[in-house]
Amino acid sequence: MSKSTFFTGQPIFTQILKYIPRDLVASAASEHKADHYCKRFNSHDHLVTLLYATFNNCNSLREVTTGMLAWEQRLNHLGMKHFPRRSTLSDANKRRSADVFEKIYSKLWHRYSHFLSDSRVERDESRLYIFDSTTITLFQEVLRGTGIAPANGKRKGGIKVHTLIKSDQDLPCMIRFSASAANDSSFLKVINLPKNSIVVFDKGYHEYASFERLTELGIKWVTMLRKGAGVEIKEDRPVDDSQKQEGIMSDQIIMLGRHHPKDKDRTRVKCRLVTYKDPQSAQCFEFLTNDIEMEPTAIAGLYRKRWQIETLFKRLKQNYPLKYFLGESENAIKIQIWCSIIADLLLKIIKKGCAAKWSFSNLTSMIRLHLMTYIDLFAFLHCPEKSLLAIINKKDDNASNPQLFPT
Repeated sequence: MSKSTFFTGQPIFTQILKYIPRDLVASAASEHKADHYCKRFNSHDHLVTLLYATFNNCNSLREVTTGMLAWEQRLNHLGMKHFPRRSTLSDANKRRSADVFEKIYSKLWHRYSHFLSDSRVERDESRLYIFDSTTITLFQEVLRGTGIAPANGKRKGGIKVHTLIKSDQDLPCMIRFSASAANDSSFLKVINLPKNSIVVFDKGYHEYASFERLTELGIKWVTMLRKGAGVEIKEDRPVDDSQKQEGIMSDQIIMLGRHHPKDKDRTRVKCRLVTYKDPQSAQCFEFLTNDIEMEPTAIAGLYRKRWQIETLFKRLKQNYPLKYFLGESENAIKIQIWCSIIADLLLKIIKKGCAAKWSFSNLTSMIRLHLMTYIDLFAFLHCPEKSLLAIINKKDDNASNPQLFPT
């Protein structure tokens, strides 16, 4: 493949891909037998193609294939020998299991989690996990959506992404998928965390048996009281003046769940109920936790941290192509979501290693515009205009100094 004489180094996309070792992808593909009977378009090529689509915000197979075809001269730098056809990419999205991309993300997360951890957080935050879900609307009912069917009878589907993040990393450490109509509470059963961890979730995850399971595992949990839940007050704990000034109205030990003499197997949970009034909005909140020793103001502060996962969902939906999908099958949709999460991980690594302070949206836009530019990534992010002018000046110098002998 020919290359312009002014191309030096490697394109930015290749420099990003270096954070994904080839042997890591090969190991994940081998575990799931993803490349069996595959002649050309293996798991690595599939991943690179979908990352290209993700960074470029491609919304159709034609955008992906024509975009890569336009850069055909530079595909060799991406470790690909052949650019994919639309039919090849469509078939791969149907045939290759999304579990391969889940395994790739899991391996990358374990590889870079220590680097991405924020050492400045307090001790409680370093063991804090946040659990929530977000729904991505689909234009066909691939997965059953919520709500009443419209008058024309055409229902939209939806996929619900149940996500667990570690607070000091701001990245998912566990993801499960379901139809958007599925109940959230059942997914609390799949959480397995180290002892003494703290997990925060909203009131959509009220499942008393799971509360008991987490307590038995030595995991602290914080949530909100659901309206209409059965509460039996066992003890009123003292609240001092300083706590009242900070918004604590009451601190109680309760039995959660309704008691029925004929139903001895009904689960009831002994926990703590903290009533908090926000000094600014004057809104009252009722927090539930199994942590008896923690300060009531700290419990309110931990639940406030739950907003972090909402910013993660917002970041994913705003910066990556999760409105239109490159396939209509459930497997293709899951693959594209996993590739968006892998792209997010890669950009978090770059943002952490960059000396200049970039907002995430600006960093994503800059990477998208210069994905195939031949320039040093971190020098470019440190000062984009200066780095690009240096390349232009170098071209001018080469043009003004003719060679004695033709080459």
